[in-house]
Amino acid sequence: MRVKRSIVAALVAVMAVGGLTACGGGSSDAGQSNPNAVLNVGKPDGPQSENNNPFLETSALSNMGYRWMIYEPLVMLNRVKPQEPGKPWLATKWDWSDNYKKLVLTVRDGVKFSDNQPMTAEDVAYTFQLLRDNKALNIDAVPYKDITAAGNQVTLGFDSSQFVNQVKILQTLVVPKHAWQGIKDPALDTVKNPIGTGPYTLKSATPQTMIVVRRDSGYWQEAPKVKEIRYTSYTDNNAQVAALVSGASEWSFVFIPNYKAVYTNKDPQHYKLWFPAQLAVHGLWFNTEKAPWNDAKLRQAVSKVINRDDIFNQGEAGYFYPKNDQITGIPTPAGDPFIAPQYKGQTVKVDVPGAKALLTGAGYKFTGDKLADPSGKPVTIKLTVPSGWSDYITDLEIIKDNLAQIGITATVEKMNQDAWIKSVDTGDFEGLMHWTNDGATPYDMYRDVMDGNRYKPTGQGGINGNYGRYKNDEATKALETYANAEDDAARTAAMATLQKIMIDQQPMIPTSAANSGGEYSTKNWVGWPDDANPYGPAQPTLRNALDIVLHLKPAA
Repeated sequence: MRVKRSIVAALVAVMAVGGLTACGGGSSDAGQSNPNAVLNVGKPDGPQSENNNPFLETSALSNMGYRWMIYEPLVMLNRVKPQEPGKPWLATKWDWSDNYKKLVLTVRDGVKFSDNQPMTAEDVAYTFQLLRDNKALNIDAVPYKDITAAGNQVTLGFDSSQFVNQVKILQTLVVPKHAWQGIKDPALDTVKNPIGTGPYTLKSATPQTMIVVRRDSGYWQEAPKVKEIRYTSYTDNNAQVAALVSGASEWSFVFIPNYKAVYTNKDPQHYKLWFPAQLAVHGLWFNTEKAPWNDAKLRQAVSKVINRDDIFNQGEAGYFYPKNDQITGIPTPAGDPFIAPQYKGQTVKVDVPGAKALLTGAGYKFTGDKLADPSGKPVTIKLTVPSGWSDYITDLEIIKDNLAQIGITATVEKMNQDAWIKSVDTGDFEGLMHWTNDGATPYDMYRDVMDGNRYKPTGQGGINGNYGRYKNDEATKALETYANAEDDAARTAAMATLQKIMIDQQPMIPTSAANSGGEYSTKNWVGWPDDANPYGPAQPTLRNALDIVLHLKPAA
């Protein structure tokens, strides 16, 4: 699943709420202010179109996060601790064999959908068949082949090893066959009445507010203490932060510059945030098909002058996306076990003289304070960003100033979010900040950066990774080797090759680790994850959101 980002408003707009005080909803003790056991969740994403298709990342159900209150995964996996085996959920066992070409799932007995129909192995098999037969639903492009159900078991067969797709397969949500087999086009249907095995059902939905309520009966495990969850889509970051401060919103994922003065210091006892890192990155991407950014030496030089400390402390407010300066781009400490011995402990440091020497050695020339490529053309770059994403805007302004130190003229151009997303999809850009997927290993991160099998030429849309249009046969082979290796030794060697290519070629420049965090209030509800109990990420749009809700108890 792609790492979710909230659309963030301009820094000045957020600072404007700095004088707000904690008042309004949620300001009293839980027993007095929350007799109906309501949990308020918010996002700053503006009006939502009614769409409850659980397979579509763009649906309101998915974007707002109530998908995971209605639908459940086979296994509950914790991306904060990606190497943990996971909690049995709709599947009680999962057994891989034949070098991860065969998976046998044991389906939990006694589970009912919200319409009181039993969930069976037939429903699980049907869900996988939907993904196999509808590419638009199979966003992770898992190559499902043979799917059979017998008794309480489902067997999946693949032509190649699925070692790197374990997480994607095991966290698959389950839909009822009896409700979906009549849907003409599963990729387009808006699913007016979502039916799942989760403890909640959809009560109502408007463009601004979606409400789910606890099932009266029939949930397979202990019912949550939260009786109703209200999801509100605020117009922008300013409104979302104001709602957090007033108590109207109790759980969110939103970037807050100056978060202490603006948020946590308003009520240090109850207003909390937790943003753990995961095995994915944010950073500067180039369209590597466009000169001069098709030159690895130029990309290496840029990496040498980017000030990652400034990006973390200023652009990311010292908490949001953790600094990532490991030379391989692999975030630490989560990725420490995968870093090759020769690269352990090595970090990227700002080195302007080194960057200049690298450039002149590659045929670039300085005329005064301006850089020209070997053909004599001035080196410039247009950096594009959605107009509301204030952390990315600040990051790019810092990079712009960094590039000036080696004579590169950069501009930061803000644009409509939809137009920006399209430009990423078609490669119509020179440089931008973007993210990668996460996984249990750095494979997913590296695959997003340099998998030739995901390459599409500039101008062609429908891309899923390799946004920089990077082509390197050695990298593609190493990714394939890692995915299909027969043993850990072969995987380790392939991972070392990928790290060397990342260092030598710098197809993109990691600056930050991705996070899976969130802001929450303990006024009405306690039991949230934190450093002391990192049982799941704190982001309300991830699968683990259901696990969090099941952990919550009314505040004393």
